[in-house]
Amino acid sequence: MRGITDYIERDMIKWLRSPVSVISMLVMPAAWLIFVGLALPVSFTGNYLDFITPSILVMTMLSSSLNGGTLLMFDKILGFLNKFLALPTPRESILFGKILFITIRGAIQATIILVIAVLIGATILSPAQYGMIYLILLLFGFLMSACATTISLYLGDHDSYAAFNTMISMPLFFTSSALMPYNVMPAWLRTIAHLNPLSYAIDAVRAAGTGTVPLLQIGLLVVMGGVVIAICMQMFRRVTV
Repeated sequence: MRGITDYIERDMIKWLRSPVSVISMLVMPAAWLIFVGLALPVSFTGNYLDFITPSILVMTMLSSSLNGGTLLMFDKILGFLNKFLALPTPRESILFGKILFITIRGAIQATIILVIAVLIGATILSPAQYGMIYLILLLFGFLMSACATTISLYLGDHDSYAAFNTMISMPLFFTSSALMPYNVMPAWLRTIAHLNPLSYAIDAVRAAGTGTVPLLQIGLLVVMGGVVIAICMQMFRRVTV
């Protein structure tokens, strides 16, 4: 456990020393929240800001996770990874340190977005509802961070990963239940949205906001996260530098 916390602390210090990086990752979700949440005319809900805030929180976790996939890749490119692998701490400490840091970073960014949402008019929820929302966001962040780390290990170079990030992030968002409910979607989009893991997280956050415990979506996120982390661990054990 000490090894994991050391790797988290190292990445956290590096992240906080780059204020441009901290701010830049908040610009897009904040812009979506303000300009879409307040300006887009819709007829299916009385308060679109409340409807889209869960989507923006999940999108923030997704963006943080996909961007975090490069951390392990850069450590390998810059020669840090071979030094870490020579240490007596288990290899898995490096992997879990990366995944947990990416998840924690995403939760911090989501908190800032949530504060902005409340300030511009989103409904204030109870502490229990916020606790359930954070549980869902952390599970989703862990899942997507593990996915991003696994893909970065497989691709192996920054250009390929950047292309993958660009290719996958917006299609995932737009084919989910982020911007509209299922009943107003075209039939073909509704089918895709029901299979999209972002929809599981967004629907779960929305349900938590109404006081419901979304056991099905939470269970799906846990199972998917377990499968992905098992694959990631197998790949990381075979890493050579």
